[in-house]
Amino acid sequence: MKKQRKVDLRSTKFGDSMKLFLLSFFFVLGFGFWGGCEAEGEAGLPPVIPVKDFFRNPEKAGFQISPNGRYLAFMEPWKNRMNVHVQKIGEKKAVRITNATKRDIAGYFWANNHRIVFVQDKDGDENFRLYAVDIDGSGLKELTPFDQVRVRIIDDLEDNEKEMIIGMNRRDKRIFDAYRININTGEMKMVAKNPGNIDGWLTDNNGKLRIATTSDGVNTSILYRDKETDDFRVIFTTNFKEMLAPLFFSFDNKYIFASSNIGRDKRAIVKYDPDKDKELEVIFEHPQVDVSSLLRSKKRKVITGVTYVTDKRHYHFFDKKREQLQKNLEQRLPGYEVVVTNMSKDESKVLVRTFSDKSRGAYYYYDRQNNDFEKLVDVSPWLNEKYMADMKPIKYQSKDGLTIHGYLTLPNGIEPKNLPVVVNPHGGPWARDMWGFNPEVQFLANRGYAVLQMNFRGSTGYGKKFWKAGFKKWGKEMQDDITQGVHWLIDMGIADPERIGIYGASYGGYATLAGVTFSPDLYACGVDYVGVSNIFTLLETIPPYWELGRQMFYEMIGDPGKDKALLEEVSPVFHVDQIKAPLFIAQGANDPRVKKAESDQVVEALKKRGIDVPYMVKNNEGHGFHNEENRFDFYRAMEKFLHKYLGGRVEAE
Repeated sequence: MKKQRKVDLRSTKFGDSMKLFLLSFFFVLGFGFWGGCEAEGEAGLPPVIPVKDFFRNPEKAGFQISPNGRYLAFMEPWKNRMNVHVQKIGEKKAVRITNATKRDIAGYFWANNHRIVFVQDKDGDENFRLYAVDIDGSGLKELTPFDQVRVRIIDDLEDNEKEMIIGMNRRDKRIFDAYRININTGEMKMVAKNPGNIDGWLTDNNGKLRIATTSDGVNTSILYRDKETDDFRVIFTTNFKEMLAPLFFSFDNKYIFASSNIGRDKRAIVKYDPDKDKELEVIFEHPQVDVSSLLRSKKRKVITGVTYVTDKRHYHFFDKKREQLQKNLEQRLPGYEVVVTNMSKDESKVLVRTFSDKSRGAYYYYDRQNNDFEKLVDVSPWLNEKYMADMKPIKYQSKDGLTIHGYLTLPNGIEPKNLPVVVNPHGGPWARDMWGFNPEVQFLANRGYAVLQMNFRGSTGYGKKFWKAGFKKWGKEMQDDITQGVHWLIDMGIADPERIGIYGASYGGYATLAGVTFSPDLYACGVDYVGVSNIFTLLETIPPYWELGRQMFYEMIGDPGKDKALLEEVSPVFHVDQIKAPLFIAQGANDPRVKKAESDQVVEALKKRGIDVPYMVKNNEGHGFHNEENRFDFYRAMEKFLHKYLGGRVEAE
């Protein structure tokens, strides 16, 4: 059950993206890059682009600017692993300050102008440890040297040079206590003990712990206190289906800005008074989609705007200066989605990232004082945009009349008729697909496949009703929404009914297994990547730090006791005798979310029936393949498997 994974450094419910930039290239599904020669195209298609071009590590990525605006930090490959480098602005020489050789650095941020904090796990176990190092590479310190312990960042305390506040499940693997930790020595002190039901903490603008959220698995409460010496008091309790998710405090620390669907279907940005337990005003809402991102200027103490996603990312600004900055950048970079990723503390130095459906984009540095504008790097310069395919927003109707939004990517250079198709349902399932560059999609389109992605019911972003429509519908109406998309493609003449495959990861892997199991005549083959096959096993083996959400999972997926018949009905492992299509399965041996046994059960059963079921297991991976060489192996094998059963192109050996 995953979203497109980014390292979870902060509490699951709270976070200020400007405080902590999580690396944009860290994807569990193996987003990467490599350069190589291009073979000549065939039948109007572009050249066959090497597998490595799509899935190699980026040239450079994850740029962040120091608080004083004098240095840039970024990630760059060293010995095939992404490591942190630091470069003084205006100079060309960069210093590598980390030495990862077994696994990429998973995420980092500036702790102050002279020290950087980063996290790393071991072989995909997701037990992230915290480290700190000086910007010249000296002073490396492992701050949390504890086995089987996971760290989250609660507040980096940007005005405190020596300390930060972290959450850690060292005392009890199920819950996170709050600690104040010295980033130089590792000395720490517990500042808030979790009584057993707190699943998130939030500080005010002075770094004081003022809010906590609790969960009994179904009901969520918000706890509040006026100052750290006070006891927390409950100010709001609601069922998890309704939420008031605090984003950050107002600049006077009296009110809270939050994303809320209380009394409405779509989440809106609201201003909330915790003393009076009252919503004061709606800052912004959208009639079609949830809104959960609020922009602010800390320097000027102004709420500047919101972002939201319909078919693509959009902005709405309240502040003329921030709006003008966006217009300026978009005029300089026409034809791309433009995002401000980071600013210096005085907001005079800006880091900018471009995105599109055909390009990994580039990073730019902008000095607002002297109007200097400089391109830093193309993230994947070896990928030629003219050979990439358009990702088009689409929509179709479900069997029971819901509108299902999604994206269709058609291979370049050939008529979109009677094509082989790869259906690609997203993970989560409580996530959504979005428009933008997806190396898997472009890889498949380059091989001649049409790629269909859809935000089936249960996907997030489309409001409470649409999300709840997926409750206890795994393998049923959720799967029907996917199936209906396939029939939509067939009816339009785009899909060759005899050459349709399905591929997905995590919940998308479950949807793949459900597709070939419950619609055995629809798919010619399937590719299951760390997918759920047995819902009982999944719920029995959830990570301990998900324990507070167990009852919520029961309500959203099914209770193994009360809903035993339902879960047996929709768990593919109990119905493998219905599978006809060949199935390629890939699994990380250390996956903490979907255990290896999930895949083992299916492989063993299919082998007994004589079904072609190639099985790839990587012993140094978890929930998806993160190491570059493992990604190469997976996508090469997928390419050959799909070629065998759907007829798409393969790279010449």
